[in-house]
Amino acid sequence: LKPAPVAGSWRGRRGRATLAFGFFALVPRSNTKAKPKDVTSVKTYFPNEPTNDWVLVDAAGMRVGRLATQIASILKGKHKPTYSPHQPGGDFVVVINADKVEFTGDKLDAKVYTRYSGYQGGLKKTTAREMLDKHPERVIEHAVWGMLPKTRMGRRLIRRLKVYPGEAHPHDAQQPKKWELA
Repeated sequence: LKPAPVAGSWRGRRGRATLAFGFFALVPRSNTKAKPKDVTSVKTYFPNEPTNDWVLVDAAGMRVGRLATQIASILKGKHKPTYSPHQPGGDFVVVINADKVEFTGDKLDAKVYTRYSGYQGGLKKTTAREMLDKHPERVIEHAVWGMLPKTRMGRRLIRRLKVYPGEAHPHDAQQPKKWELA
């Protein structure tokens, strides 16, 4: 410890008011200490009864990316006032006319979907044009999966997506509401 200023001096090293007695300086402190917050009183909101409605989306003439962002938002439940990021509270989504989606620019030939079998030389490449011809539902499923979290909840949400290449779908009993996407 360095010796304090001369006894009775009110000016310390940094200009703060101190009162020195011998080698120890007494610095006035405030009595307003920050009290620790009681975190036991914080309550997590849980909706009483999560309601999962069914939504029908017509994909004819829509851009794939813009369609997928809105579908992912519906699946996560962001359109509901009871949205909670750690709970799956979204709706089931039925997509029809998946074979009539559009890509912008030259993405039909430039965009490449890859999958790997796990064996050496087992990398399969498919362009968007080939994918739309063979499996048009996979184009939307792949785009929506890219916009969902890659967790247990994301895997649970992607099962609520039902994609069909034509107008027909087997979910008439659920009475899906037509959803107009912007």
